Amino acid sequence: MVHKVSKKEIEVDKAKVDLIANMPVPSYVKQVRSFLGHAGFYSRFIKNFSKMTRPLTNLLTKVAPFVIDESCVKAFENLRSLFVSAPIVQPPDFFMLSDYVRCI
Repeated sequence: MVHKVSKKEIEVDKAKVDLIANMPVPSYVKQVRSFLGHAGFYSRFIKNFSKMTRPLTNLLTKVAPFVIDESCVKAFENLRSLFVSAPIVQPPDFFMLSDYVRCI
């Protein structure tokens, strides 16, 4: 996703959010791999990311058959909703930070 940066906030591009919101459930290995690659960039911002993506990553193993079941659909929709409802990140107020450091 592309981020828009202004003086007060950092937010994701609305066009990219709409693309992800309307993305269908992946039905091929390549689509799952692509989605997980995109999702991996945001893994540090999502709590329990590896647990949430486990049903989808299990689809990529060579020994297991590629069958999208309810747990895979639920994992995909859960991740998709987290990407779409991402909070706006605000840059730190360095003036307040410098005051805090002086108090220590």
